[in-house]
Amino acid sequence: MHAVILAGGKGVRLRPYTTTLPKPLVPIGDEYAILEILLHQLSRQGFRTVTLAIGHLGHLIRSYVGNGSRWGLRIDYAAEEAPLGTIGPLLTLLDRLPPDFLVMNGDVLTDLDFAGLLDEHMATRPPLTVATYARQVDIDFGVLTTKDGRVVEFSEKPTLDYQVSMGVYGVSKEALGKYEPGIALGFDELVLDLLAEGRHPREYRFDGYWLDIGRPDDYDRANAEFPRLRPQLMEGRDRVVAAGGRGEQPARKEPVIRR
Repeated sequence: MHAVILAGGKGVRLRPYTTTLPKPLVPIGDEYAILEILLHQLSRQGFRTVTLAIGHLGHLIRSYVGNGSRWGLRIDYAAEEAPLGTIGPLLTLLDRLPPDFLVMNGDVLTDLDFAGLLDEHMATRPPLTVATYARQVDIDFGVLTTKDGRVVEFSEKPTLDYQVSMGVYGVSKEALGKYEPGIALGFDELVLDLLAEGRHPREYRFDGYWLDIGRPDDYDRANAEFPRLRPQLMEGRDRVVAAGGRGEQPARKEPVIRR
């Protein structure tokens, strides 16, 4: 039950909030950093070791998180000298990682069952499992389908449905073995390579709460919604604090494998 949290980005889209703070340390609800919420959730769900991939203002993350003992976690760090993309940081860590592990962006606010995703990934054995979320896009124009210079189909202001990546993945180490450590490698490149090889990633569909805090309006929404969402996002925190953060949390429920 190991997780890698990607916390090395500059958070350019979230400026000015990220001018002096790395994005994972931006406060939510004036109570917790985004990263603190994620670490609490991982500990609550049974994870015991975490690697933080840091870069921009990484020393602040080290200072804030420390060794992770207050969440009942053992945390180590991997520092990026230059941006390596979503998957690139993992290539330098392969000798420190178990055969299967969780990877997540450090700026997601969700009540996703991270342990359930990893359990299903290990049970079904794909090279990659992607947490997905339904998004709808409203098109404000009449949409034409054309062929050989003729209009063959028309739809007035349609709504398009997509399954988007949530920035949370189950990863098998063997899927990364062919890549050279130190190169920049994006999630998109990995998926396209796997598809070209006929090794299809698996979907872990989710319909709960998810917000990617990438822009100022997303951040404002997160702060507005947090008082209502606090119980489900921070479930069990009071008992953890009372126990001194030493891992005396209630037992985790057995995972439900979704087929």
